[in-house]
Amino acid sequence: MTSNLSSPLGSNLLLRTDSYKASHWLQYPPGTQTVFSYVESRGGAFRHAVFFGLHAWLREYLSTPVTRDDVDEATAIFGLHGEPFNREGWLRLVERHGGRLPLRIRAVPEGSVVPVHNVLATVENTDPDCFWLTSYLETELLRAIWYPTTVATISAAAKAVLLRYLEANSDDPEGQIGFKLHDFGARGVSSNESAALGGLAHLVNFQGTDTVMALVAGRRWYGCEMAGFSIPAAEHSTITGWGRDHEADAYRNMVAQFGKPGAVFAVVSDSYDIFNACDRLWGGELKEVVERSGATLVVRPDSGDPAETVLKVANILAARFGTTTNRKGYRVLKMVRIIQGDGIDLRSLRTVLANLHHHGFAAENVAFGMGGGLLQQCNRDTLQWAMKCSAMQVDGAWREVFKQPVGDASKASKKGRLTLAGGAADGWRTVRIDGPEGMPADDALETVYEDGELGRMQVFDDVRVRAAAGVARLADALPL
Repeated sequence: MTSNLSSPLGSNLLLRTDSYKASHWLQYPPGTQTVFSYVESRGGAFRHAVFFGLHAWLREYLSTPVTRDDVDEATAIFGLHGEPFNREGWLRLVERHGGRLPLRIRAVPEGSVVPVHNVLATVENTDPDCFWLTSYLETELLRAIWYPTTVATISAAAKAVLLRYLEANSDDPEGQIGFKLHDFGARGVSSNESAALGGLAHLVNFQGTDTVMALVAGRRWYGCEMAGFSIPAAEHSTITGWGRDHEADAYRNMVAQFGKPGAVFAVVSDSYDIFNACDRLWGGELKEVVERSGATLVVRPDSGDPAETVLKVANILAARFGTTTNRKGYRVLKMVRIIQGDGIDLRSLRTVLANLHHHGFAAENVAFGMGGGLLQQCNRDTLQWAMKCSAMQVDGAWREVFKQPVGDASKASKKGRLTLAGGAADGWRTVRIDGPEGMPADDALETVYEDGELGRMQVFDDVRVRAAAGVARLADALPL
């Protein structure tokens, strides 16, 4: 039997796993009825994680029942592959449950900002004959959580830094923050789905993006008609296509096409000499054209050391276009702004902002674009993601399940049936529901999937509100 080439790659849930999972149904203790597992970040690069993305996976993948054709295809592939596939178990699931998975998945509301080392989601089978199902879904469930949550966390860390500087030297931090970090990452990710999930994860914290698939994801999975926005912007070919001797004409065309009163447009200006472009072209030959347009010109450097280049560009534009002084005593450019989209990660972003701050420029003068540093330069180890079994029910009795490797204490896993309690205001804590406290009154996990049925809709606006509250608290604690 060959795979069905007419169906989308990855449409068969049974094959979206690791090979060794196919043999695990034979490895559990006799009498196993329930396998209970949890997902957590075990630490890594950040102290908090912004939980996001599980709802997208539930809607896109777990809402589709498993079919007999799926079982047949998996039987053929695993048979040739050398793994003992549980054909009878999957066929029983199809017949008894109509192909819907007898699982209960609970998770913290998306957008929650939770300290690492806490349970963020749990999963357990609801049919004792499908005890093997919990672990079979590990590959898929962990992947559904770690990538979008990690991107949302990176984006939130950038937002916290930006907020800290805006609060220190700008008049309207809340009005400014939404468009201070723009997603440039679509071309640098590994797949279209990564662009959609990672791009939408960034939009949990900001509203600026050039990743169109993120907008589609917001509409499809989170009920958001329009999650992000962009502006007209030049690329190098639309400037260099005019020829070096006509660089000013290329810029003049940008003003003519997009320079309307109240509009904002961006022009990459380093095709030849960014400093000459700012001083003699934008600030000289074209200055009156820009001023008469009533628009805001955003100059984009795209090479050189970000901190040095942005400060030098700011000084040139200040000398040519002038500045005002805001209520906090920092200079704000007239008519023009800067966006730095090359070489930006969390370290360089902070360096650019610190350099401007210490030279008297408000953070509102600059925005940033991040590509690979936002959507691609992360992996499962960035936040040390793990899904581990912590309890099993065997012959009617629950037992603790855990690991405690002598060679690496950081990989020790939690014990018992777990949940997350508390909240942002009074602190989060992981609780054993089979411990002395029992199910806590302030249980924070919600049932998001049970026996094929989804829990409540995760609305993107609500996700943003939760994340914003958590990130604001992180920003307050940051030094300049």
